[in-house]
Amino acid sequence: MIIEISPTGGNPSEQISDQIAGLITTGALARGDRLPSVRQLATDLQVAPGTVAKAYRSLEAGGLIVSRAGSGSRVSDQASPVSPDVARAARRLAASSREDGLDLGDAIRVLRAVW
Repeated sequence: MIIEISPTGGNPSEQISDQIAGLITTGALARGDRLPSVRQLATDLQVAPGTVAKAYRSLEAGGLIVSRAGSGSRVSDQASPVSPDVARAARRLAASSREDGLDLGDAIRVLRAVW
């Protein structure tokens, strides 16, 4: 699993949860896939374990992962990826938005406008 924390990307916990949610939504992580332990991911990303734990709690609250003591965290059976076409279109929107200097909020407003 490839996750990167950007010093200018805002709250590290939100960056982690957003990136894992993206991996689940695009199908890079499938139902039942096991996530790294909190300690392992914290070590890999060089963040505090509490930061990863907060991200995992957020993902669990959103129904994307399930966590069980002793069993670790896995992608929820209820999590479902979007189609490859939708994922490609989202990547194109993100790339075009970045090229035009839009932030995420602006890109979301554009998407809502055409919805």
